[in-house]
Amino acid sequence: MAPDRHSSGDELARFLRARRTRTSPRSAGLTPGPGVRRTPGLRREELATLAGISIDYYTRMERGKETRPSPAVVDALARALQLDDAEHQHLRDLAVRAARPHSGPTPAPSRTVRPHVELLLESLRPGPAYVVSRSMDVLAYNPGGLALYAGLEDWPATQRNLGRYLFLHPAARELLPDWDNQIRHCVSRLRALAGIDPDAPDLTRLVGELLLKSPDFAGLWERYEVTGRKAATKTFQHPEVGRITLAFQGMALEGTPGQRVGVYTAQPGTPDHDAMLLLDLTATPRAAGVTQGP
Repeated sequence: MAPDRHSSGDELARFLRARRTRTSPRSAGLTPGPGVRRTPGLRREELATLAGISIDYYTRMERGKETRPSPAVVDALARALQLDDAEHQHLRDLAVRAARPHSGPTPAPSRTVRPHVELLLESLRPGPAYVVSRSMDVLAYNPGGLALYAGLEDWPATQRNLGRYLFLHPAARELLPDWDNQIRHCVSRLRALAGIDPDAPDLTRLVGELLLKSPDFAGLWERYEVTGRKAATKTFQHPEVGRITLAFQGMALEGTPGQRVGVYTAQPGTPDHDAMLLLDLTATPRAAGVTQGP
């Protein structure tokens, strides 16, 4: 199963429809009339009125027929839908993409990790660190970077993907006390990326697999939530070192097709740092290196 191929305005229409049906009339400053509303959230005509555009124009947008909304229209819709900064930027990106002629799917990005990046991962020890592709394939890692995600090393190297791990690995729920929050942010990142490049093969393969195999993923995918990246503190209930809370920072790798470095740290002298050091020392010798793949 794979997501359908998209015309230029489909993702813009899908995002608008998802956000409209999740915006309540009261939150938008409207007073619902008597009786039962058959439409969840705002009606099309209500959103069009709030944004100051014609109902016909908005209807064409939501049907994927209007693909060149002006920046003013995009911003007015964002205000009416009460989008946050990340959602607003995503709407702008979708509008830009919708206005471009469809040129077919882009090829999957290279999985090659440059040698100096491998040295960087080694220098970050004992902090767990790894390199992921834009679709969260684990491309390279130091010992703790792989061992932190308990059980991930048991999968074939080319199947190691943090999104796949969260939804399909039996250890993920026990490892992550805030698993529900983690999967929401995972789907949000994939949704944002797929919205801009919906036919890219690396994304369609992963999304198609998770839609087929994970009802949790399918339900979240339908909600079309988009959130921005931010530094975070993550807690793990690790089977080898116990409960450990680490600060996390993700950084884009310059000159790569969307690759990112993920690094976990803890203050020296704390129990979390001791656990992190133990994880690094006890990780299997093969738990460091580069994933080879197509």
